[in-house]
Amino acid sequence: MPDKTAKTAAKATASKTTASKAAPKTAPKAAVAPKAAVAAPKAAVVAPKAAAPRVEEPKKVVTQRQGFKANEFVVYPAHGVGQILAIEEQEIAGAKLELFVINFMKDKMTLRVPTAKVANVGMRKLSDPALVKKALETLKGRARVKRTMWSRRAQEYEAKINSGDIVAIAEVVRDLYRSESQPEQSYSERQLYEAALDRLSREIAVVQHSTETEAVKEIESQLAKSPRRGAKAEAGSEADGEGDDADADGDDAAVADEAA
Repeated sequence: MPDKTAKTAAKATASKTTASKAAPKTAPKAAVAPKAAVAAPKAAVVAPKAAAPRVEEPKKVVTQRQGFKANEFVVYPAHGVGQILAIEEQEIAGAKLELFVINFMKDKMTLRVPTAKVANVGMRKLSDPALVKKALETLKGRARVKRTMWSRRAQEYEAKINSGDIVAIAEVVRDLYRSESQPEQSYSERQLYEAALDRLSREIAVVQHSTETEAVKEIESQLAKSPRRGAKAEAGSEADGEGDDADADGDDAAVADEAA
């Protein structure tokens, strides 16, 4: 009997040992689950590729139109000398419009002009040195003052200033110039003279690569060479002008009486 009990105890111990050895073999099989978890990120990586943003092509920069180019100095009749900063495209009322962006530094103003309308507005390139020389020669001529009403003459002077023609502007400077020996200008005459002098000096300065102060001195030196009328002659001319104004008013009154 003791031998059977010992054999039975030995078999039980052997079966426990076999069970303990078999247990670790099945445990690692439960660790298969993490493999599926590792596969999940692979699917997540694909999504950003489909949603990648599209890179827009850079817009072409226009540097020249209608014979004018960026950074070039031009003359805009109504404002004088300006510089083209850029040629840009804007959408206005659903339509694309190409514009010259012109800066007038002295006036602290920026103007946008459609490239298709530069001919209509009279925008032009700077005068060549030969034309500038002709304008300076014009200043040395004798003043030509029409014996008409001042209001009419003022309109003619304004039209010449806003024409953009450098020679015509020089004529205004010459005709309205007053030396120290001549009577002082009226306020309206002085305004027109300074406007014409400013337009002329700015263009001459840019063409000759000098300062406006130097250009004004050159203009004044040319004016000093012109035949100057004395104070008495000038006063007589003004008196004649006033008489012409009175005659013109009288003629207008006579026409009105006849019409009545």
